[in-house]
Amino acid sequence: MLDWDDFRFFLAIARHRTHSAAAKELGVTQSTVGRRLASLQASLGVRLLQRRDDRYVMTMAGEVVLERLSRVEADLVSIEHAVGGLDVRPAGLVRVASSQLVTSHLLAPCFADLHSRGNAITIETLPLALGEPLASQDADIAVQLRRFEHHDLVVRSLGTVAFGLFGSLAYFKRCGLDAAEDCAGHQLITLLDDRELSQQAVWLSQFGERGTVVARADSHETQHAMTVCGAGLAVLPRFRADAEPLLRRLTTTVPIPDAEIFLAVHQKTRDVPRLRVVLDGIANAIRTKSSILNPG
Repeated sequence: MLDWDDFRFFLAIARHRTHSAAAKELGVTQSTVGRRLASLQASLGVRLLQRRDDRYVMTMAGEVVLERLSRVEADLVSIEHAVGGLDVRPAGLVRVASSQLVTSHLLAPCFADLHSRGNAITIETLPLALGEPLASQDADIAVQLRRFEHHDLVVRSLGTVAFGLFGSLAYFKRCGLDAAEDCAGHQLITLLDDRELSQQAVWLSQFGERGTVVARADSHETQHAMTVCGAGLAVLPRFRADAEPLLRRLTTTVPIPDAEIFLAVHQKTRDVPRLRVVLDGIANAIRTKSSILNPG
């Protein structure tokens, strides 16, 4: 009867082609390596390796066995990756991708709360990548203000974020409060990359078609700061801008579309304990702020 452990010795010799190197990899003596190889060859009734000088070369039978064992080894690695972390302890690394706006003002307080409860979880925050943030599997969880298109995800909607057209008191003192339907005579601050806020970008391009774009910000936080400094008008999330004493929101005849908040995780890892803790923490934190995120 075959001893499956013997195959481990055969693989080591096949990789290194010497007793000494195989013994070093396996942490055993050279005599043990030779004995286990002889046991395997006797059980199979064929010679797998031939000795030439101080090295081994593969026989035809050995090539067949090595090919089959390599596939088995790859399957075992795949199993290890698939179930890695599926233990009962909510501990370990969790990588969360989101925009600077969401991370700073919605997720940071949530992560602080998780750690205050004694969870042995390390949070790593990542910027939203181009395309689908979870497609490359660099992140475990993603939160964004647009729908996910990748299909192998479990996605939850956590609510909506309201937006307004804002300018600073200094800007209005200089340019006036009258924002006509086409924003004629006004300066506009847009986003350099509006993948997340396409509906709001479309609204501004229509409502402010006669405004002059004077700046394109790399993030919502930069856009907010530039608006506070008086650079122009910008479509900003109300939960952030309403609380800024230096900003004033204009009443617009055409309402600005809300943005939906989506939370996503890979289907294969949705039940990993440490991810489950972070997923539930993010969902609860954002939902408890629903009246602030969309004040109506």
